[in-house]
Amino acid sequence: MRFIRTALAVSALLLLPLCPTFAQTKPELTVDKIMRDPAQWIGTSPSNIQWAENSKVVYFNWNPEKAKQDSLYMVEVGSRKISKISKAAKLAMPAQGGTYNQKRNLRVYEKAGDLYLLDTKTGKARQITATTERESSPSFTADEQRIAYLREGNLFTWNISTGQVKQLTDFRRGRKPIDPSQTRDKQELFLREQQLDLLQIVQKREEERKQQQQAQREMARNRPKEIYTEDKFVDNITLSPDERFVTYRLVARPANSKIAQVPNFVTASGYTEDIPTRTKVGAAQATYELGVYDIKGDTTYLVSFRGLTGLQDKPNYQQQPQKPDAEAEKASAEAARKVMMFGPYYSQDGKHGVLVIRSADNKDRWIASFDPATRTVKTLDRQRDEAWVNGYGPGVIDWMPDNKRIYFTSEESGYAHLYTLDVESGKKTALTSGKYEVLAVQMSKDQKTWYLTTNQVHPGEQHFYRMPLNGGKLEQITRMPGAHEVTLSPDEKMLAVRYSYSNKPWELFLMENKPGAKPVQITQSLTEEFKAYPWREPEVITYKAADGADVYARLYKPANGVSNGPAVIFVHGAGYLQNAHKWWSTYFREYMFHNLLADKGYTVLDIDYRGSAGYGRDWRTGIYRYMGGKDLSDHVDGAKLLAEKYNVDPKRIGIYGGSYGGFITLMAMFTQPDVFAAGAALRSVTDWSHYNHGYTSNILNEPQADSLAYTKSSPIYYAEGLKGALLMCHGMVDTNVHFQDIVRLTQRLIELGKDNWELAVYPVEDHGFVEPSSWTDEYTRILKLFETNLQKK
Repeated sequence: MRFIRTALAVSALLLLPLCPTFAQTKPELTVDKIMRDPAQWIGTSPSNIQWAENSKVVYFNWNPEKAKQDSLYMVEVGSRKISKISKAAKLAMPAQGGTYNQKRNLRVYEKAGDLYLLDTKTGKARQITATTERESSPSFTADEQRIAYLREGNLFTWNISTGQVKQLTDFRRGRKPIDPSQTRDKQELFLREQQLDLLQIVQKREEERKQQQQAQREMARNRPKEIYTEDKFVDNITLSPDERFVTYRLVARPANSKIAQVPNFVTASGYTEDIPTRTKVGAAQATYELGVYDIKGDTTYLVSFRGLTGLQDKPNYQQQPQKPDAEAEKASAEAARKVMMFGPYYSQDGKHGVLVIRSADNKDRWIASFDPATRTVKTLDRQRDEAWVNGYGPGVIDWMPDNKRIYFTSEESGYAHLYTLDVESGKKTALTSGKYEVLAVQMSKDQKTWYLTTNQVHPGEQHFYRMPLNGGKLEQITRMPGAHEVTLSPDEKMLAVRYSYSNKPWELFLMENKPGAKPVQITQSLTEEFKAYPWREPEVITYKAADGADVYARLYKPANGVSNGPAVIFVHGAGYLQNAHKWWSTYFREYMFHNLLADKGYTVLDIDYRGSAGYGRDWRTGIYRYMGGKDLSDHVDGAKLLAEKYNVDPKRIGIYGGSYGGFITLMAMFTQPDVFAAGAALRSVTDWSHYNHGYTSNILNEPQADSLAYTKSSPIYYAEGLKGALLMCHGMVDTNVHFQDIVRLTQRLIELGKDNWELAVYPVEDHGFVEPSSWTDEYTRILKLFETNLQKK
């Protein structure tokens, strides 16, 4: 009996790991663990989702085997069977993208620099070009008899039936050679006439030259006109539907612009090597002109934009007292703002064309009618924003089926919504409205339905909807809380959905294209080690800012209630980005770090401060002319919330973030020293006059025109206010926020006699760190900063 009891005891011990007490044992998080190569310990989510033309297969990039790079996989819709595609099979497949004809039975695309025409029914591809030059940007002509494409900066067509190639443009860099007989120099003209008068052989050869030129002109009668662009570059080449006109954009890049150099210290050569990066805000920018080539008339023209409504309007911050009328008119004419143009976009019937035009100061976006024959431009819609118009480029714009209306998105109402505009009557109609954002737009093939992605349910969720073409009720198709990146099948019966939730990384799902359909998960990407930890689902909360605005934030609570405990506020980067949402964050390392902090008794708050995406125009532009204003006060109000509602010691609150988050951290430590006891500023902007033009000039204008905005917004001017403990971390080969930024601030702190700071440098890292060792070192230092300064001793 003793033996039996012993055996039973051993059996019981073997079963113990399955008991609830042991099953609930939570693995300990460490900085070393969470900063490892994410592909090895988290797993790799599927990406680049594409449907096969037959709607029976979905292709995606994936890496379940933890290889050095992702591979191409496919899943069969019917069987849900996943297969890895060999490299040879991948090379033989048609490339994705390109352009369809109207019946969608043909698709033209570029692959490895050559063009192919795919029969979407049979899956057979016909190679169009096989040259050493790259052919690109293929599309069907309006009559769908030819393929238009670009080669070496010029426009060609290829006849689908005959295979005939025709060159439509002949753009040439440089100046047009001057015919010696056409010289205007008086001295040269005298010598030339003297030679012709005195020497018969000169007369004879001059006649022969003229005859040869005439013969060449006769032979080249059907060739395109030589268009010399001098020192300008040509892009945005577009053929009109009647194939008579070619529009093109001439880009003049500023000469002798000073480019910042970033020294690279760790190199294979053993020598320091400079990396050319960019100019700084306020430097001269490229200028743009729109040209028209009349093929039939063999003539070129430049288009004037002076008739655009409000082209001369100065922004409010530059308004000057009115001058006498005549003088004011002259000054206004001279002060027409520079613009960048996109398009033209032609209606399917070829009767109408529109341009999208943006002012160089980005305070205006126009949609204008355009006739290449008369080169007239007429304003149809003007979106004016005294801060800056959202986004870059043309945005969403295309034609409705009636060929009289265009559709586009605009923030006119204060939120990004979908509009139509009748180009004949000028009538504009809002198809969507409300305090939410339309994030993506697609028209159904039968042109009766819209498919939209919006955050209507909650600013922190993204769902897929359908809506009648002329507006109406939005019908929600996806339902799982979180975010859905939807790719519609070619037959529009199925959805391939990349889905994630707050504590669940992205996975691929398939579902029918109808409300209430059940999504079926296809991929399982996470490692067992990663799944072993019960990752928190941070609560998305709102609180009132000092000015009454509702601020959204993610809240991580400590595992056990800590009385009068410490707290950390995280500041996301990028400025215009959203992180207080219900899907897997791009800041996944920080998400894991926040779980680690919560395990150690910290309350963590992650705020979508003023300037963040997802909350409409007023929130987006809340930082105009003063970064470090409302965006910082939102964090100060967050610290107050932590103390008043979440049992946090107001004397033990830290703050950290990278890039824009590093900038806010510096402003917090310098201007709110009694609120934040410690801060970690990573890859921080310290002086906005040293950042790039495209981002900074929108928010603060140009430093030479609005120096006050730059002084108010730059941490380097406030460094004397530092009281708490400051950690600064920066990559030495950062080509975005240059290492020079932090070096200048470091010198300022030295000159101010501050001694409560430290700087950690990372010799091989750019703006976004790559090496796990660098991530580990950085976050070990951050944790040490908080443990030393925020925990009770």
